[in-house]
Amino acid sequence: MTEQVALLRSLHVPGAPLVLANAWDVASARVAEEAGSPVVATTSAGVAWSLGAPDGDTLDRDLAVDAVRRVVAAVSVPVTADIESGFGEDPTGVAETVRRVVAAGAAGINLEDSVRPIPEYVARLTAARAAAPAEVLFINARIDTFLRGNGDVEETVARAEAYLAAGADGIFVPGAVDPAVVAALVERIPAPVNILVWPGAPTVAELAKLGVARVSLGSGVAEAAYAVMRRAVREALSSGSYDSIAESIAYGDLNGLLS
Repeated sequence: MTEQVALLRSLHVPGAPLVLANAWDVASARVAEEAGSPVVATTSAGVAWSLGAPDGDTLDRDLAVDAVRRVVAAVSVPVTADIESGFGEDPTGVAETVRRVVAAGAAGINLEDSVRPIPEYVARLTAARAAAPAEVLFINARIDTFLRGNGDVEETVARAEAYLAAGADGIFVPGAVDPAVVAALVERIPAPVNILVWPGAPTVAELAKLGVARVSLGSGVAEAAYAVMRRAVREALSSGSYDSIAESIAYGDLNGLLS
């Protein structure tokens, strides 16, 4: 097992979760690392937006892989890459993406099911696992039942069981934040459980008490960064003031991170 993969795997501890503020380019990845993050995770939405594409399997695979390669080259900590549904129309295409992402240096990936029929996603996941054994890649299987489906716990658990049998290492259930639901998922899924958070969601400490092993901010940081841009434009054009950028990172500090 590679050192980076082993480290990433070791940080998925139920009750002491790996906390990830997802990055979307080299600068945000360096900021995350400098601020103390032991792992850099990318957000597929943020990466797509920064490259001029909407989120949702529309980004060109070559661009997506190149973004991973640049982030990996810029940081010393493990990188786990959000590869959406795998940037492939079929399992063969997913396997090709995974091989390229591993070659780019990623230690882990998120692979979303998009609420596909279980056999269809299992085929894609099986291909991903065959392309990258557990010793070279941590696969976080994303289940979209709460994000895009009806939020059924039983279906989520059934999917998790099938995905783990197909080779997944962790289970990501974005959209599930109700403490009772999270507790049920953690109790019934025999693998590290990843929860997506946003303002108003349970705190890291509260999720830790429920046994969560990974907490992700997802596209939230990128959305906040772009919100600053919009506020700054509107403020400068309306009042002519610049308070929106008062809490920015100093030019020299940010420039230094990329030197």
